Amino acid sequence: MVSEGAAQRGARTQRAELALEAVADELDPHDRLHAVLEQVLVFTDATVAVVYTPDGDGDLLSLVASAGVPRNLYGLRDSYPASGTAPVAEACRSGQPRWLGSADLLQDADVRRSHAKEFSLAVLPLRERGCLVAVSDGTDGFDTEDRECLGLLTEAVAQAAPAPPAGVGASFEYAMDTGRIEVAPELLELFGIGPDDFDGRVETLMALTVPEDLPALMSVVEADHMYVGDRELEFRIRQPSGEQRWLWLRARLVPGGEGRPDRLVGAVADAASVRSGLNDVARIQRLAAALARAGTVRDVSQAVVAALRKPLQADRIALAELEADRLVVTVLDPPQPEAWPEVWRSEWRSEWPDAPVRSMPTLAAALREGRAAIWPAGATLEPALADVGPGGLAVLPLPGGGRMAGACLIGWDSPHAFGSDERALLTAAAGLAGQALMRAHALDAEHELVSMLQRTLLPRRLPQLPGAVAVARYLPTTAGLEVGGDWYDVIPLPDNHVALVIGDVQGHNAGAATLMGQMRTALRAYAVEGHPPDVVVSHANRLLVDMETDLFATCCYVDIDMEEGSAWYVRAGHVPPVLRHPDGTAEITESEGGPPLGVVPQADFPMTPLRLAPGTVLALTTDGLVESAALDVEDGLDQLADGLSAADPAHLGAVADSLLRSANRDDDVALLLMRYDGMALRPQRENWTVWRVPQAVGQARRYTKRVLRAWGIDFEADTVLLVVSELVTNALVHTDGKVRLDLTLLADRLRVAVADASPRTPAKPTSIGWEATGGRGILLVEAMSTAWGTVPVSGGKQVWAEIPIG
Repeated sequence: MVSEGAAQRGARTQRAELALEAVADELDPHDRLHAVLEQVLVFTDATVAVVYTPDGDGDLLSLVASAGVPRNLYGLRDSYPASGTAPVAEACRSGQPRWLGSADLLQDADVRRSHAKEFSLAVLPLRERGCLVAVSDGTDGFDTEDRECLGLLTEAVAQAAPAPPAGVGASFEYAMDTGRIEVAPELLELFGIGPDDFDGRVETLMALTVPEDLPALMSVVEADHMYVGDRELEFRIRQPSGEQRWLWLRARLVPGGEGRPDRLVGAVADAASVRSGLNDVARIQRLAAALARAGTVRDVSQAVVAALRKPLQADRIALAELEADRLVVTVLDPPQPEAWPEVWRSEWRSEWPDAPVRSMPTLAAALREGRAAIWPAGATLEPALADVGPGGLAVLPLPGGGRMAGACLIGWDSPHAFGSDERALLTAAAGLAGQALMRAHALDAEHELVSMLQRTLLPRRLPQLPGAVAVARYLPTTAGLEVGGDWYDVIPLPDNHVALVIGDVQGHNAGAATLMGQMRTALRAYAVEGHPPDVVVSHANRLLVDMETDLFATCCYVDIDMEEGSAWYVRAGHVPPVLRHPDGTAEITESEGGPPLGVVPQADFPMTPLRLAPGTVLALTTDGLVESAALDVEDGLDQLADGLSAADPAHLGAVADSLLRSANRDDDVALLLMRYDGMALRPQRENWTVWRVPQAVGQARRYTKRVLRAWGIDFEADTVLLVVSELVTNALVHTDGKVRLDLTLLADRLRVAVADASPRTPAKPTSIGWEATGGRGILLVEAMSTAWGTVPVSGGKQVWAEIPIG
């Protein structure tokens, strides 16, 4: 209905008033201002309408919005000096409107005309917030009704004209030509950056933006994409803790003019402090953003709970997948059993409970119809549903992929009135959640397949080590579903040696995973053969070159003598090991590394020594932990060293978990930690080179007697001598080359080992006749020892037997 005051106005003014009432307050501020300016064009003779407001320091009046034909046809600038003589500046200073006909404009040198046609100008102040400029092609200025209508529209423009909320936001000023940005200290606090850590570059702030929101933010700070006028935006940043935070930004491009560069001025604030509550569009926007990054079914469920429960002031919310005729509940919020009906406590007991849909006919009917169903307080429902929402219940079927993906139940304890806006919100949320649930279910299945493949290619468990503890962690990338090429291994070797291996095959696909499995197997095989680290890695390099693949691999191989606390390691294009010493200091080891495997056929892989005191932690990792688009590998290694230094090595698993909290999930990450404690009981060792002379066996027996006497062993001495005789004889008779006898005493066990140059394993005869002259040696060794076997050693083998002593 037209107001009493409007009844005294002209017909056009009345129609303008009605049109302004139709401009929705919920519009974006810039859209609302533009809608009002369009009313200026509709209800007056104006061909262009422009709004100017003061910039941050008040020196310039800058254009923030315009409508109609291009303003440069009438010589209107992007900005005017606030202290100048232009009609725009004078009207703002005086607070009085200026009505200028063509004759007045001809005398005003500050108005630059770009065509010969004459025009009129109206400049109306906006309550000390700038002015509205209207241009008409008429020569005599605006008539009485136009002026009346412009007065009404100016009031609407003043209400819609952008102004930063009082006391809200931390200001900034960004120079578009240099990329330098001046910020208030409060803005750095919002981003979690210390004043001493900020370099004045806008890229430093943008690097903290969540990648999905970066394009929208770039549209604000890039001059080519920024329209003249105010712009509001909500975006997310990732804080140092890893959590995301919503920020609100309002900015305006201030054209420089007269040799001054363009500037972007505005403010940033915590989004929650700017808006006391979100409208439904904003809720759906945030839900869509959360669902876009939800990678699992549980992530989707938690995003829906966060988007709906508190805004709707609901008392409980449940989300469940629909599998066949059963509901598999993914989230109950609140999780406490007492918050849910008794039937739910008894039938839906665990984190992943399930129940048949047919046990709740009302729910089954809602799922069949596929529409959101709402029951007010006091509705007649089966107990399993009535107690979920005695004050009101909403059941949202979640459609996705042409079928029903699940259901969301929202309940209130107090009577709840369902408005039309709320119904629309629930319907929109259900559609988004259903699609996300289907996508996440497929991703979960693929992730499980990928994880299973990855688990089969990596060690199922790490072996127990003499005098050390090792833990490993593997994190697949969250950027995709392809299986990665990172691997690790812990290989027990003879004589209390242990090999630690970590590596990374180029790429994230089945080919990389296959090659990873091949390289892990090859390195393990070469290591068990008894080769030193440089030979092991050289053999693996030759193998990869001969495979004629386009992929390459990096690795770090460490051979540790657990008795002596010494090690040698080799790097093939891989990041170096990091040591945490017993005093808490951390060291990034320095070494000359070789090229990646599979690149250079005849590459050298220099060995570097390490010394491990008891209490030292050795860390091997892949580049996913120490390198990313935003982190140089040197800085990443420094962070790893700092994390190791600050950690408690007594709990190695907790150390590994803490180091992975800052991992780059755009790449696979493998981490292998070993704490060297030192062997509590070190074995005694002696060895003898057996010469190929007729008295060789006797010499070996006499040497063994001297060793046993020095060790104080009398019990089972004859048994030991018999085993030595048989093993040495077998090596001399059946092999060529060098033969070495090794004796090792550890606690109550004596190990006799004879190494030769032949790779052939001695065969135990299945049967021996009474007339046979040989073949009994291995049978005697087996009978006289608790265990015996053979292991490859540097192209040959070592046959060993263990005999209990004492």
